[in-house]
Amino acid sequence: MAKRERVVRMSVELPLWRALTGYRVLTMIYAVLLAIFGKDNVGRERFERPWIAVAYLAFLAVWTLATLPKVRSAANCTKRFLGADLVVALTGILLTPLADVDSQSFDGPTLPSIWTAGAVLAFAIKGGWRWAAFASTFVAAANIIQRGEPSRDTYHNVLLVWVASIAIGYVVEVARASERTLARALEIEAATRERERLARDIHDSVLQVLAMVQRRGAAIGGEAADLGRMAGEQEVALRTLVSSGLVPPTRVSEDAAEGAVVRTIEVDEEAGPADRPADQAPCDLRALLAPHAGSRTSFAEPGAPVLLPAASARELAAAVSAALDNVRVHAGPDAQAWILVEDEPDEVIVTVRDDGPGIPEGRLDQAEGEGRLGVALSIRGRLRDLGGTAELISVPGQGCEVELKVPKAPKVSRGKAGTGR
Repeated sequence: MAKRERVVRMSVELPLWRALTGYRVLTMIYAVLLAIFGKDNVGRERFERPWIAVAYLAFLAVWTLATLPKVRSAANCTKRFLGADLVVALTGILLTPLADVDSQSFDGPTLPSIWTAGAVLAFAIKGGWRWAAFASTFVAAANIIQRGEPSRDTYHNVLLVWVASIAIGYVVEVARASERTLARALEIEAATRERERLARDIHDSVLQVLAMVQRRGAAIGGEAADLGRMAGEQEVALRTLVSSGLVPPTRVSEDAAEGAVVRTIEVDEEAGPADRPADQAPCDLRALLAPHAGSRTSFAEPGAPVLLPAASARELAAAVSAALDNVRVHAGPDAQAWILVEDEPDEVIVTVRDDGPGIPEGRLDQAEGEGRLGVALSIRGRLRDLGGTAELISVPGQGCEVELKVPKAPKVSRGKAGTGR
């Protein structure tokens, strides 16, 4: 099956970039007209050195029109462009006294005039209120230097630009957080609909057949009873998988350059692991552990996804499988096992417990001395590589409990864990 991708894009930020594009063009035209027709406070021509004003405003017009594609989206608006744009604005402010010698004596407009606010707003939309504060501080300093002896109106205008840009940057950050929340809600809704569809189809076909095989096998007895028992185990496992709402982790929500994105991808099952988006995105650990549920293995999970890096999730699931294999081998075929998943803020804890005879004291050390390190390496080695720990608690006659802890942020740890049989 070929890979298909459907993207639902939501963005409150995109209209802001469009508005900024229009603002830059209009304010550039305003600055040019103001230089041509404007006069100072006493009615004289503004510029003693008009060639400086003409050269700068010509460059400003070319710069504004040439960089329109840069302010159409956050992806195009790079840090390098923002820095250059701010330099253009600051240069215009500081050139004003050279073009208009008396500009420091009168509260007239600078060469770029209100175009400067567009450069600050680009910082606000791109990086939030911190970036806006950074850019507006430079603009404020340049205005104060240009005035020489700033008046009350100068401070008022500087403070207005500073506060307005920070406020807009904060609003952009809130909008992005809202978009991520909405993207996650759409992801959960899509997963819920898929679960309901799978539940209907499976209930009408596979589960009913397995239940019938279990009943008939128990009634017939003999080898048919064993077949019925296995069918019953598969029925329990399948019901657990369906009821938990786990679907393949191919839905990824992200904060893209133009807004939050919910990306639904159908992947070719024959593709290699490197081609699958789930290997690059966080993986829901529940999806990997749910297949272990059965008539002799109970699976308890949180209601929300338990996200880990894909590699960490696979290694932790492999350690759980090794622990369950250990239960089957050492606790007996009739032993009951329980899997408990806990999602803590900084780590994920998986506990595997059984009701077998437990481990005699000193048995672990004896097994390692005999060179039987399979489980020790399968469990302890995997957890150590992930920066986690594995702890075994066993009381003879009261079963065994293995507690696996993995940090959500992958790291390499040299700590020693003590488990293995």
